[in-house]
Amino acid sequence: MFISIVLPAKNEAKAIGLTIQKIQKLALNCEIIVVNDGSSDATQQVAENAGAKVISHPYSKGNGAAIKTGTRHAIGDVIVFMDADGQHDPNDIPRLLAKIEKGYDLVVGARQKGSQASIGRSIANTLYNNLATYMTEQRVEDLTSGFRVVRADKFREFLYLLPNGFSYPTTSTMAFFRAGYSVAYVPIHAAKRVGKSHISPVKDGIRFFLIIFKIATLFSPLKMFLPLAVSLFLLGTVWYGYTLYEYHRFTNMSALLYTGSVMIFLMGLISEQITALMYKEK
Repeated sequence: MFISIVLPAKNEAKAIGLTIQKIQKLALNCEIIVVNDGSSDATQQVAENAGAKVISHPYSKGNGAAIKTGTRHAIGDVIVFMDADGQHDPNDIPRLLAKIEKGYDLVVGARQKGSQASIGRSIANTLYNNLATYMTEQRVEDLTSGFRVVRADKFREFLYLLPNGFSYPTTSTMAFFRAGYSVAYVPIHAAKRVGKSHISPVKDGIRFFLIIFKIATLFSPLKMFLPLAVSLFLLGTVWYGYTLYEYHRFTNMSALLYTGSVMIFLMGLISEQITALMYKEK
């Protein structure tokens, strides 16, 4: 099979040359595509000199947008996505490809302990993984890893769903689960990146909440909304019992809790139907 290796890159001139050289040493039947996402340094020149095919954005559009650009230009049957900053070891590529050859549709490099950039991000990723495991009822080892191998035709089915930002791994993983495709994990170690990270704490914090909602809406919204609706209903019932015993009346608070419970349940039900329509052909 022919392989396309896509490297999204923004200001990675210090690391990308070495990354490309390591990939070339593997002697795979592949093409190397670097998507230069509006870099202000010599990323494009270094990548071209190293022998990669470079596609440049006129300005920075985001990591997800770079992934989509690389996918549209890839001609391989299988696409490998990995970071250009030195975090991902190209020597792990054959291990991920071996899973694809066994029949899997998506293989994710699952970062092991000690690979996270910070304690905060480690905690966030643990929460992501546990929530995704609950939603899919499948063990999710690393939801946000950007080191992954996919069958190109299946990945393109969900290209329109991918955001332009950093949460494309979450979106694609949940989409593959929802469509019933086979997903596997291979343990990897992510090294410290070369250069400065492009993720800021404030944006990362906002992204945390957005990803939580995206996990729910992409797979099964009702599994997220139903527990909340039931909790409000039970709380309303307990409050009603208390006010009936103490004051012999039905209060506005009980009405508000019951109404909120019904509204949240209906929102989840509608969201479930919309999600089903997104995957109707899968």
